[in-house]
Amino acid sequence: MSRRACLIDTDPGTDDAVALWLALASPELDLRLVTVAGGNVGLEQTLPNARAILGLARSGLPVVAGADRPLLGAFTAETRVHGADGLGGVVLPEGPPATPGVAADAIRDLLRREERVTLIGIGPATNLALALATEPALVARVEEIVLMTGAWAEGNITPSAEFNAWSDPEALALLLGCGRPVTLATLELTAQALVTPARIAALRGRGGGACLDAAARIMEGVPPSRRFAHRGHPLHDPCAIAWLIDPGLFTHRDVHVHVECAGITRGRTVVDRWERSGQAPNARLLETLDADGFFALLGERLAALP
Repeated sequence: MSRRACLIDTDPGTDDAVALWLALASPELDLRLVTVAGGNVGLEQTLPNARAILGLARSGLPVVAGADRPLLGAFTAETRVHGADGLGGVVLPEGPPATPGVAADAIRDLLRREERVTLIGIGPATNLALALATEPALVARVEEIVLMTGAWAEGNITPSAEFNAWSDPEALALLLGCGRPVTLATLELTAQALVTPARIAALRGRGGGACLDAAARIMEGVPPSRRFAHRGHPLHDPCAIAWLIDPGLFTHRDVHVHVECAGITRGRTVVDRWERSGQAPNARLLETLDADGFFALLGERLAALP
């Protein structure tokens, strides 16, 4: 099996936890580094969360702290979904210490060592943008950038913007303009990964260890979404990981994406799905998901973790 060298930049976050466990359980991914930003909650909480998530999986991967705010503007957390602690009140054992350093430096160091690295962003794009902007020659070593971000219809933090894109639109614009392949899992895609009581029960039915149990408890703790008539909630970030593991679960199309960086539409991703702008595509948009296949993959992989 050809394994894909990659890093994950994250802001745990309930769905981030599940995404990290899915990546750690998947031999298709050669995960080398986890970098952390403030996002769903502040960096003072996302960093220990990331350490605890990896520690529960008995992973010795380096976890490096990064940006505690966007490139421009102020930091804003999203505690309504993730809770004040970021994990919906689910307490995990303290993980190993963080690796000293700064996330952008660690990302550049990895790119210098490896000829091809996939960058996976499941939080605000600040750390990834800082790394590439400060040493542009390293962009050539990026194989693909996979992001859970954006929306082509409605937002989830403002009427028009998705939370990760809204948190640092300037950073997202930099990644979209860097010239390397970018794949986007937007809200329209992740809405298809709907966590319901029946799916949590099926996950628990797999058996498994502490990671699967924690994942189920975290999912149970996320409030059902009014957007989905309180039937459940979308599992956003693991969709980006699943794309790299089994792209056959998805359909996609090439699109041009522009990010609004000012005013009432700040963070809006203007996605040209029908080639109306006349601009060349700069991203792959994941459009549909085999939800049953996705949850089957998630259960199979999480059940194999400690």
